[in-house]
Amino acid sequence: MKSPSTLQIALGVSVAIHAVLLTVRFVDPERFNRIFQDTPLEVILVNAKSKERPDVAKAIAQASLAGGGDADKGRATSPLPPSALTELGDASDDAQRKIDAMQEQQTLLLAQIKKALASMPPPDPKVPTRDAPQAEREEKRKQLIKILAEIERRINEENARPKKRYISPATREEVYAVYYDVLRRKIEEKGTVNFPEQAGKKLYGELTMILTINFDGRVLSTEVAETSGNLTLDRRAQSIARSTGPFGPFNEAMRRKADQIVVVSRFKFTRDETLETKLTERQ
Repeated sequence: MKSPSTLQIALGVSVAIHAVLLTVRFVDPERFNRIFQDTPLEVILVNAKSKERPDVAKAIAQASLAGGGDADKGRATSPLPPSALTELGDASDDAQRKIDAMQEQQTLLLAQIKKALASMPPPDPKVPTRDAPQAEREEKRKQLIKILAEIERRINEENARPKKRYISPATREEVYAVYYDVLRRKIEEKGTVNFPEQAGKKLYGELTMILTINFDGRVLSTEVAETSGNLTLDRRAQSIARSTGPFGPFNEAMRRKADQIVVVSRFKFTRDETLETKLTERQ
């Protein structure tokens, strides 16, 4: 058998090299990196399968997952729809009880730290500073003093803040209900007598206002939470609420629990040229 010539060998090698090169695809490295930058993929675990494939994949998963929760923006963290949030009872009362419980725990912790510090023996100058038990004891003393200072700082800050009480339709205490009823009647009477006008025309509409009343009965602030759509009417309503005060001072029972009360009320200027107010929930 005749052995291939050098030319034939060279031609064979050339064909093989060209065949390999034809299978290789050259891509702009910047464009290649941009693909991954513009379409980031994350690896997540899912707990449900679907035969339906997503139009645009946003994550790599071990199975297709159609839907993947209910989210207005981005990707939900759960395939289940969000559960409705409900509040039972007087939420404001529950929140106050939690605050009271936390304050009791804080006071108890403060007493325990003071007791622990009092029970520790004072440092003995005769004992070398390198003595391990004394060094450990002094380190513990420093930590307790640091915690004590932090708790006292928080208590002072909390005591400096005015205690606010939000009055809602679910408020059960009679003292607050009676106080609000007096407040409501005075504002309604003032608004009916001084019914808002503009250029000789009566202004009708509804708005929601937040009133903050100080313990001495002064109106500290008025804020329109939901406008009537008429800026003049909103301002007149605020003026009516402010000019109706001051209301009566808080009685002793109210004062123990609050320095200020916050009332969210619906103001309705009716076609009968009367002002009607109705207590509502916070916006």
